[in-house]
Amino acid sequence: MGIDFAVIGGTGVDHPELLGRLRRERVDTPYGMVTLTVGEISSAQVAFVARHGEEHSVPPHLVNYRANIWALKELGVKKVMATAAVGSLERKFVPGQFVLVDQFLDFTKGRPATFFTGEQGVLHVDMTDPYCRDLRQVIVEKAAEAGLEVKNGGTYVCTEGPRFETPAEIRMFRTLGGELVGMTSVPEVVLAKECGMCYAAIAMVTNYAAGISTTALSHQEVVKNMASMDVMLRELLAAVLQVLTPERSCDCPQAPAELGKF
Repeated sequence: MGIDFAVIGGTGVDHPELLGRLRRERVDTPYGMVTLTVGEISSAQVAFVARHGEEHSVPPHLVNYRANIWALKELGVKKVMATAAVGSLERKFVPGQFVLVDQFLDFTKGRPATFFTGEQGVLHVDMTDPYCRDLRQVIVEKAAEAGLEVKNGGTYVCTEGPRFETPAEIRMFRTLGGELVGMTSVPEVVLAKECGMCYAAIAMVTNYAAGISTTALSHQEVVKNMASMDVMLRELLAAVLQVLTPERSCDCPQAPAELGKF
């Protein structure tokens, strides 16, 4: 049985208790070894990747994004749900809400951001819809059935980290159309697109960004607010995983069409 689905989480192995028949998998990739957890839900196998390591010890700018996504590619994963804590740049997105990201602005600086290093020639991947519309719609529908509010659509500003942003940067991001700010969605979403995977990011709004919040930001505040949303997140992930199918009618599989055998 193939592993069609994956969840990438920010803290530890993200909710493996959702699954039965757990096992550990080690995948050797061109970018390093990846250890993940695989389990079953509704007869489907799901891989869980701890983005920051199982002890939450890897900061966002040092996450081995290429190894993580390549490992999922090797396992045959077709659909990925990622979870991430974000700060809000707009009052319409309040702490405690879930938002499905639909666009991003990339302000990272030193991260390997692609699998294409020149050996394949000049290659480009369309990013009109970086986050899969169809997968987002499934999440919205299952959230509604569960009585959970999930806002569908938000522009994610990805910064390098690990520091938080300055109020001046937040004002700039807002001017450019940014609505949420975090440190992990890029290049993760780009790499998934290069591999032809459907990718959706469930952003958990944990705080208002600097200059919008009336108090200084802290990592402890983010962790505390994430913990308060944990039960709802588990409920949402379980509901979606129970109905996902490997079949796809979106454009995501065609994104890397010019890559041939990549």
